[in-house]
Amino acid sequence: MTPTTHEDFWVASGHHLLDRNDGGGLVLTDDFLKAFLARPELAPPDEACPVERGLHAVLLGDPRRQVAEEEIAAIADADARDNFRVFLSFRDRLLAHPTLEAAWMALYSGGVSGVPPLFLQQLTHVIARNAFDAEEDALVLRAAECFFRRQKVSSHDGAVLLADAEVVGRHERDRHDSPLLAMLGGPAATELEVLTAANAAAYRGRSDGHDFVLNVSGGAGRAALGRAASVFIRHMTGLDLAFEPAERLAGDSFGWFVPFDSAATSIGNHVWQGERLEPEAMARVLALYRFTLPEDGRIVAERRGAAGFAIAAVNAANELTVKPQNLIFGLPLAGAGD
Repeated sequence: MTPTTHEDFWVASGHHLLDRNDGGGLVLTDDFLKAFLARPELAPPDEACPVERGLHAVLLGDPRRQVAEEEIAAIADADARDNFRVFLSFRDRLLAHPTLEAAWMALYSGGVSGVPPLFLQQLTHVIARNAFDAEEDALVLRAAECFFRRQKVSSHDGAVLLADAEVVGRHERDRHDSPLLAMLGGPAATELEVLTAANAAAYRGRSDGHDFVLNVSGGAGRAALGRAASVFIRHMTGLDLAFEPAERLAGDSFGWFVPFDSAATSIGNHVWQGERLEPEAMARVLALYRFTLPEDGRIVAERRGAAGFAIAAVNAANELTVKPQNLIFGLPLAGAGD
């Protein structure tokens, strides 16, 4: 499924505000930091005190400027003080690394406590945009949205469908307009379509609307999610892993497993221990994959060449919330521990 143009996509990621180094990694720029300062959490409201407004203006002029705690403490509004502290801490953690990819790896390996989920989502969004820059398959691009966008999961006529949870919520009032959308709890059929070969060429132009539905019950949709995982892992680690869709795992011998999300962790543990899955657990499995850990020095020696499996699963809220960090740190990386 290939679009007919090389039109830009995921423009809202802010990738055009960043530079790239010789290795293709994203290099932080003042313009990208200014985009964070423009967020409503940091932009001073009309009633903001002069200190808050002044500090914001100074940072817009020099977003790398060091700010003393005394300057923040002089801001009248407590929430504004906290927001500036959070932003400056996040900024400094980004600046400490040569690329945003390296900063992302450091954040997730060292703990993301204190970093707002929205900041992490934006960082993952722009890194994913870089990772998939050369990807031409619209289905793979739509699958990759799962790495930074929560998905609502529904079944309809035997198909398992993923729809953007935010889009579904925003258009919930229109659910009566379409049987499909009544099931999804979302917008009218003219606004929310299942991505197919017939409409794939429209994906890039509509990609920032996140209004295409992904069918993961068919082989193409599941394969696209596996392909997206492989591309992201390669971009972040240089490792080549092929995630091959599987119908079942019973009877196979595995040396590792990777859960795409928290819901998949418990299910994967049961499979790992050779236990039989209850029907309720099986019903929550969205996709199964097999892979082989590469004979690569970046994998711990005793796991190289081992067969592995991966699981994506729906949670109790009927959502898929992929943790892209699982795809990286769920691997037995040398130096990262088992």
